[in-house]
Amino acid sequence: MPNNHYLFTSESVGEGHPDKLCDQISDGILDECLRQDPESHVACEAFACQSAVIVGGELNTCAHVNVQKVASDVARRIGYTNPAYGLDCDSMAVLNMIHDQSSDINQGVVGAGLDEYKGQQGAGDQGMMFGFACKETPELMPAPIMYAHKIMRKSSELRHSGAIKWFRPDSKTQVTIEYEGHKPLRIDTVVVSQQHDPDISYAQIKETIIEQLVKPVLEPTGLLDAKTKFFVNPTGQFCIGGPVGDTGLTGRKIIVDTYGGMGRHGGGCFSGKDPSKVDRSAAYMARYIAKNIVAADFAERAEVQLAYAIGVPFPVSIMVDTFNTGIVPEEKIVAAVRDVFDCTPSGIVKTLDLKRPIYSATATYGHFGRNEFSWEQTDKVQALKNILK
Repeated sequence: MPNNHYLFTSESVGEGHPDKLCDQISDGILDECLRQDPESHVACEAFACQSAVIVGGELNTCAHVNVQKVASDVARRIGYTNPAYGLDCDSMAVLNMIHDQSSDINQGVVGAGLDEYKGQQGAGDQGMMFGFACKETPELMPAPIMYAHKIMRKSSELRHSGAIKWFRPDSKTQVTIEYEGHKPLRIDTVVVSQQHDPDISYAQIKETIIEQLVKPVLEPTGLLDAKTKFFVNPTGQFCIGGPVGDTGLTGRKIIVDTYGGMGRHGGGCFSGKDPSKVDRSAAYMARYIAKNIVAADFAERAEVQLAYAIGVPFPVSIMVDTFNTGIVPEEKIVAAVRDVFDCTPSGIVKTLDLKRPIYSATATYGHFGRNEFSWEQTDKVQALKNILK
């Protein structure tokens, strides 16, 4: 029997979280490469610990990037501007260990690999990528992750505006929703951990976070009720945060970046990777496909899988799962997807216009459910309807 009544939880983390600091540094370097050279191939990771950041990875680019400046500018934008926070943008150490991309990988990407694929852009790696969409929210995203992201965005707004002066950069939240089938019924639990100045009482922290942060975000959903539980800074104190409290690493928050666990994930992270890496670009295309399927009302929810082989200029498989909510057979949807969407690595980059310095904005509050990104458009609805109706 299916589990029709259940709780589902997703988390989000703020821009000052140590892992997100690293994601933003990696994508900042990627953006600077693409700004100077749109043909850049980039695979860049960062590691943050105490007051130092190590940046490593592989580049094939004509760009000249000041890694120290990019890392410092990211830390400054986040708000790591005070030595009392442990990391200070003006005094942090940055070790640059970036080197050239492997020529073996590059030849497959640029179409100089096997004779049968000469002149065609191949995938930058093997792997399987998933995209997901559902009708739980206007963004066609799962409700737990969307509400968690909105709490973290509000936390950042309150801190940067000075509305709450004792907020520090590091923060995270978790939202648990009670479901009946695929329908959100109520918000069962909200957890918020917010870094703060040391001279603020716990009572003030809890009241402020519930009344000024959580409720203004969640009350409009109509899902809060008298039984909703709030856990605020459950350890009792959160003064030590950022990379002093916990090391940070690029790509360690992949579920925060995607669907909060509601949809599957292929395994690869996004940040620091140029669009020749299908880990990133094909995940964006899979979301684009899934969102258009749901927006066209062919299913209440849909998951799309795209799989690739390194150096091969087309997907080795395409799968669509509508979780028994589809109004047409899934094999017909897959056939329509093949007709409507160009899922070759070069086709994805062209369709979504991915050789632009757009990636720093993706590194916080999720890569999906935000209409400013090309993969969130629903401009293929009519094309799908023309085939499937």
